[in-house]
Amino acid sequence: MTFGCSEVLEQLPQVLVVTHWGQAEGRPIPLRITGWRRTGAADNLATRFERLATVPSLPAGSGRFGYTVSVPNLPGGDWEVRTERTGGWRTGQRPQRSVVRTRPAQLAYGPAVKVWSWPAMVLAGAALALVAQALLLARSDANVAAGVMVSVGSCLVGFAGAKAWYLVSAGKPIRRFLTGGVCIQGFLLAALTTLAIGGALTGIGAGELLDATTPGLFLGMAVGRPGCFFTGCCAGRPTASRWGLWSSDRTIAARRIPVQLWEAAAALVIGLTSLAVLLLGGLPIAGSVFVAAIATYTGVRQLLFPLRADPHTRRGRHITLAVCVVLLVADLALVAAAG
Repeated sequence: MTFGCSEVLEQLPQVLVVTHWGQAEGRPIPLRITGWRRTGAADNLATRFERLATVPSLPAGSGRFGYTVSVPNLPGGDWEVRTERTGGWRTGQRPQRSVVRTRPAQLAYGPAVKVWSWPAMVLAGAALALVAQALLLARSDANVAAGVMVSVGSCLVGFAGAKAWYLVSAGKPIRRFLTGGVCIQGFLLAALTTLAIGGALTGIGAGELLDATTPGLFLGMAVGRPGCFFTGCCAGRPTASRWGLWSSDRTIAARRIPVQLWEAAAALVIGLTSLAVLLLGGLPIAGSVFVAAIATYTGVRQLLFPLRADPHTRRGRHITLAVCVVLLVADLALVAAAG
């Protein structure tokens, strides 16, 4: 007996993804979602479901939105689905009807989400970072092979750190390690610590290796960060501004502040600036380019956090920003004194 891709996918836990379309009104919109199973109705499995949901308030004038609800634990197959407004704001709108087929939970996402863009763009960014680092190490007659090997190992450690940071910050259990999200803070902390230790152990020097890594690191983030925009991660707040772009947080597709793209632009500027500094001869203190770049990038992130749908705590942002400013000023002062 042979199985095709469709048969394999049908063996995975199935989810029904339902999207309701509407116009933002500046107030919450209550919904009723009802579904009837069209296939396999005689197999004694569930044939109907009903869910109540509420579209959060979106800025009036922000235009069309798509609100997605995932209904788990349903038999696989085709379902006829109806979404309709409830409560006192029905305004005579007709129910929306569609036929939706269940899909594996791993592929359950709504409109404006291109889930494979994140791994593709992150891998492309990592490749760019390694190439840029190798070229800079070769330019300084350092051990390129050792530097690249340390960097590859640092990326693996950084990925584990990004997973761990997400689990801790989101309060998720350890069993979600593989399926949970990632956080760039955890990646940078784990990867750069590993990189510094590796640089010292290989004889390249911790500061020298970190400096040589800096341009590629931020150019790589400039390539990889847009993957978050396309896959619905770290989404910006919904907005009525003309500068907003249609994107999703995996639940609501709407016009949003493209904060991920702004962060990518900041990473691009930092990467190009650090590259120019190194090509012009670098700074007198090894590691100072890296410190200045990291402090600047982390500070920019604190300024962008309020524009995200999950803005983080105000106190934490202010403390982190103050630390970044102090670190940047101290780094530049030491460089000036050494020069």
